[in-house]
Amino acid sequence: MAETKLYKKYRSFQTFSSSLNTDIAAQQGRVIKILTEAIRAAAEPYKKQIWQTVVNDLISEQKREGQFTLSQNIADEISKMEDADIGRYMFHRYRYDIFPQEKKLDEFPPYLQIEPTSVCNYRCVFCYQTDTEFTAKAGGYMGAMTLDTFKAVIDQVVGKVEFLSLASRGEPLLCKDIDAMLQYCIGKFLGLKINTNASMLNEQHCHAILAGGVNTVVFSADAAKEPLYSQLRVKGSLDKVLANVKLLQSIKKKHYPDSKIITRVSGVMFGEDQDMDSMVGLWGDFVDQVAFVAYNPWENVYEAPVNDVTTPCSDLWRRMFVWYDGKVNPCDTDYKSLLSVGNVKEKSISQLWRSAGYETLRQQHLQKKRACLNPCQRCVVV
Repeated sequence: MAETKLYKKYRSFQTFSSSLNTDIAAQQGRVIKILTEAIRAAAEPYKKQIWQTVVNDLISEQKREGQFTLSQNIADEISKMEDADIGRYMFHRYRYDIFPQEKKLDEFPPYLQIEPTSVCNYRCVFCYQTDTEFTAKAGGYMGAMTLDTFKAVIDQVVGKVEFLSLASRGEPLLCKDIDAMLQYCIGKFLGLKINTNASMLNEQHCHAILAGGVNTVVFSADAAKEPLYSQLRVKGSLDKVLANVKLLQSIKKKHYPDSKIITRVSGVMFGEDQDMDSMVGLWGDFVDQVAFVAYNPWENVYEAPVNDVTTPCSDLWRRMFVWYDGKVNPCDTDYKSLLSVGNVKEKSISQLWRSAGYETLRQQHLQKKRACLNPCQRCVVV
């Protein structure tokens, strides 16, 4: 087999532009000062240890692999925070960035990805929504999370997990309870993100997003012109999406002038026709950040050829996915849940994260036995 090109999940932005003009060095100094003072005060030994490692890494002049650093998007995030929240944020940020590299675990996943719905109104060329077996009503994969299930998950992780995304296999704004879900999250997390194609964004959704529960809203768009946009985002309209993004910006300025939410347009770098300059030229006036991530060939991993990848998948130590029906999966490349480790309706988030099923997956990856697992044997994510 030919050597396979890997898809690296860690800091996966291929290109990134921010109009927030955050000074990374200034934010680094701020973090060092705040954490140094926090370490002197009474705190849990575990938390102190992580804070001290963060400080040591940030002040070190000798850079090494696996060292914690501040990227532009991290600096942007902490620039929006009060000093009192920095310690909490950096504790969880370190777990998210470094634990997957060092293959460390504690009682909760560093990141939780919750799927309000698996249904999507688009058929993007690089997405598994193009798999008709997946989207067929008879297949059993399509549905929406109930508000009760969502609240039960949120209640378990408040104070334990700070980084969450509301999105995975589907378009979250198609969930009828999405606004109530967002309202339930107000004041509970430092890093709540919602990903949307923005096609269904309306005034009501804008207010729900801006009301205080969401820290980052990501609009998924891969082009700045037609017909390229709708060729990639099949069934989508650039004009409609642009108008909706402008709507959120206008509501933010009028009704939420003190909002600290970060807005981002993020696309998948799929072909040579896409370019960052045109993206920034169009979207840069309406959002804080513009980015591209690399293309991950996941539109139907089950039909991909078996590859030679033996590197462990970092997501096994980084994030947990909760589908609309409560099913827990270690990744969303496995969109048909062959690797599911259980259901939140039967076991807690913490129990599932440290379950025997999850640990078996991790051990098989560590022992270079991805070839024994489907679809890991066909996946390129590391």
